[in-house]
Amino acid sequence: QVQLVESGGGLVQAGGSLRLSCAASGSIFSMDAMGWYRQAPGKQGELVASVTSGGTTTYGESVKGRFTISRDNANNTVYLQMNSRKTEDTAVYYCIAFSDYLLNRGSWGQGTQDTVSS
Repeated sequence: QVQLVESGGGLVQAGGSLRLSCAASGSIFSMDAMGWYRQAPGKQGELVASVTSGGTTTYGESVKGRFTISRDNANNTVYLQMNSRKTEDTAVYYCIAFSDYLLNRGSWGQGTQDTVSS
């Protein structure tokens, strides 16, 4: 089972940019997909972005055009570039390594807090 460690979360102002990183202990090349999920207090969690082993990306409606997911298989790292931040982006962001994307099975990181101030 791959271990995931997120980093890069912090405090940014609305309109700013931030990049999250997810370092995997093992190879992500064999993973069906990699993704980023966020959970805010009192709100429903959301899979904000995913990228399959074939490179197909999918984004949640709330982040389309603002967030970009990418994967570096050589370094076993996944990134989430977040631009044009909004206060509603404030959440704990989790990295996911999907062993089976369609069945929503995989490993989760411990999460990183990201706060957007107005």
